[in-house]
Amino acid sequence: FFLLLQSQSIKMRLSVAAFCAVALLSGADAFAPSASSSPRAMTTTTTGASIATSNTALEMAKQTPHGGTLVNLMTSDVDAAIAKCTSEVQLTPRQLCDVELIMNGGFSPLTGFMDEATYSGVVENMELPDSGLVFGLPVVFDTDSEELQPGQTVLLKDGDRPIATVEFTDKYLPDKPLECLKCYGTASIEHPGALMVATERGRYYMGGKVTGLNVPARDFPCKSPEEVRATLPDDKDVVAFQCRNPVHRAHYELFTRALDDPLIGEGGVVLVHPTCGPTQADDIPGDVRYKTYVVLKEETKNDRTRWEYLPYSMHMAGPREAIQHMMIRKNFGCTHFIIGRDMAGSKSSVTGDDFYGAYDAQDFAKENAERLGVTPVPSLNLVYTEEEGYVTADEAEERGLDTKKLSGTKFRKMLRSGEDIPEWFAFKSVVKVLRENS
Repeated sequence: FFLLLQSQSIKMRLSVAAFCAVALLSGADAFAPSASSSPRAMTTTTTGASIATSNTALEMAKQTPHGGTLVNLMTSDVDAAIAKCTSEVQLTPRQLCDVELIMNGGFSPLTGFMDEATYSGVVENMELPDSGLVFGLPVVFDTDSEELQPGQTVLLKDGDRPIATVEFTDKYLPDKPLECLKCYGTASIEHPGALMVATERGRYYMGGKVTGLNVPARDFPCKSPEEVRATLPDDKDVVAFQCRNPVHRAHYELFTRALDDPLIGEGGVVLVHPTCGPTQADDIPGDVRYKTYVVLKEETKNDRTRWEYLPYSMHMAGPREAIQHMMIRKNFGCTHFIIGRDMAGSKSSVTGDDFYGAYDAQDFAKENAERLGVTPVPSLNLVYTEEEGYVTADEAEERGLDTKKLSGTKFRKMLRSGEDIPEWFAFKSVVKVLRENS
């Protein structure tokens, strides 16, 4: 037992050391596609699988899915699909999110986990090599298993529930430091995404074709892109709002006022689409976040505001993750996407310094908007004032208005101590849920 622990500890230190060795290579061009790499043809992950689509669902939303076809990999013959499997694997929470978005079309046009050529194309060029389509971050099946091999068909389970099968096509050793440098802008394990890749993901990545069996059983309902599209207007703009935390007053003002942006056509609607999967270690758990959204949806009923939930695991990848979120929401029928300050940003676990500039994600989204086919909507920098309520920071400064501030740290302290939290900062219903689940 001691030797096993010692072996695992050595493996962890070697993995971390590999990342530390290249951490200093981080630079301003880390997110840019590699000019020296030549895309290789992808064999199985975006072509070759049986893809079911619903013309009705596509007609019910203005936006075209990424790649033109909304993928649906769910089979009607679950028993026959399971009978082809020779072994089974328990999915991690992150893998469970990825599998769900592969099989329901959230990651369209993917039809499986990325093979080595596709992985390399996304890491180095931010695109699928067979089509040139923009794709923000790699979607991979990781494992430490020596037994899993290409050619096997494996049952993927969440506890006792069969979720999907995967027909593995290849197995490869990823270049993890390069992956982190290109996708996160740094290979330092002070970044939560790089730490996840270095210490949580398995040694090998495997590509393979996915067949969907059952959607995961979750505490929060996650509609498929097809189901969400069926609820959206087919002749109006749909602007997505992404968040991974409870929605407070400033957030609410931000996404409701976004509908007045000149980029949004008349009669547009906002889709509030929080991620409820794994995120940073110190974030509020997904099931608790969902409860806050439920009470807020009821409190702020509005015909132009729709609420749905996304089974996505955050990478905190800043600019690259902004692209990933825009692409996913495109598949859910959104034409526009609100980009907040420091979107999907993170701080060093050692120094507390930001890994990205406040507007890096916005700028990167604008650069890639045309290729992606989604219009980024920069979020307003709102502040609360005694005289006028929420206004832009520029207006408050120009008019000399008295602004009020409450830091996240102070808010959490007040939440724990039972102090009254001002309603200009947070909704009472949300505060009540957070205290009941603390």
